[in-house]
Amino acid sequence: MTFRPSGSSMVPFIRSPQQVVVVPVDPAKLEVGDIVLARVAGTVYLHLVWSVNLAGKRVQISNNRGHVNGWTSHDRVFGICVAVDGVTRSGAAGKAADSADSA
Repeated sequence: MTFRPSGSSMVPFIRSPQQVVVVPVDPAKLEVGDIVLARVAGTVYLHLVWSVNLAGKRVQISNNRGHVNGWTSHDRVFGICVAVDGVTRSGAAGKAADSADSA
């Protein structure tokens, strides 16, 4: 999925309206600092993974200004940002969901 988010909460990682590419992710591979598309308390955010709870199968989401949006379960993490304006995010490598696993 490619889109252009708006807002300033993820500056300097993402600026409005840079083009971002998000692909399905294996939530078990997420790490602090990854940028994900996730639903938290009814709102969808393109924000940072702030904390990881593997045992509870959930992650805590925040913006890049220190505001924590809250915890969300792995099934509400829709994807990981792999590129911004054509520049690959190296930390996202190898975290995409394997299409064979989701079949």
